[in-house]
Amino acid sequence: MIKIDGKETARQIRQEIAAEVKDMIAQGRKQPHLAAILVGHDGGSETYVANKIKACEECGFKSSLLRFEDNISEAQLLDTVAKLNADPDVDGFIVQLPLPAHISEEKVTRAIAPTKDVDGFHPQNVGLMSIGEPAFISATPQGIIELIRRYNIPTAGKHAVVIGRSNIVGRPMSILLSQKGVDCTVTLCHSRTPNIAEICRQADIIVAAIGKPGFVTADMVSPGATVIDVGTTRVADPTAARGWRLRGDVDFESVAPKCDFITPVPGGVGPMTICSLMQNTLKAAKLNN
Repeated sequence: MIKIDGKETARQIRQEIAAEVKDMIAQGRKQPHLAAILVGHDGGSETYVANKIKACEECGFKSSLLRFEDNISEAQLLDTVAKLNADPDVDGFIVQLPLPAHISEEKVTRAIAPTKDVDGFHPQNVGLMSIGEPAFISATPQGIIELIRRYNIPTAGKHAVVIGRSNIVGRPMSILLSQKGVDCTVTLCHSRTPNIAEICRQADIIVAAIGKPGFVTADMVSPGATVIDVGTTRVADPTAARGWRLRGDVDFESVAPKCDFITPVPGGVGPMTICSLMQNTLKAAKLNN
């Protein structure tokens, strides 16, 4: 069993990006600039944005953080998005989700210029990705594909089962796995799928992105499978310093011995998500300049 080290892989990629950015600046080109909009004080969002800013520093990017209280109006937020769209110094930006209930996430996502949509959520980028055209790809699925490539995990002709159909992970993941160059046969499962355990037992690759801690158990996994765990649910743990710990969608202890490859939680897919955002920002900087 090989435990996929997303943290180390992400570190290597950040070093590669930093070297490329150093060369860009030496050639007189503009330093890549990533901006982030953060509304409110959600603990998870605060941590995630702080990690993005740290990653920008390691990659040699310029970063900006625009903070707003959770009583900001939808119109004010859309005006901020429009200003970032028009700012030639900003190569890409994100609006950290979730947003307050009075703001339409769909409306805000659609307002972001596709050329600056480094989260890969805009319908134009989703559409281009789905037909295999160049696009900004949602960070988590892109990070998973990068892990599969860097660990030389066989994919051609393999049966991949994706559990979860969210627009951010499950759906794009199923498309990327089926595209030329990856060449999996893909089954997409969700909450209404009967006999999920039986389907998973047929899989060479399982991507669990359903948001249910410990959902994938040993009896659902065939020997020699690759298991990618996207889950990051906070569960109470009085023994932990913070009073909680992250738990994935896979029961790691029972599943790992059956696998050829498996990602842990934390330290697997998570670090690659931010790393993919850095890759998208570098791509945007090249396109915009």
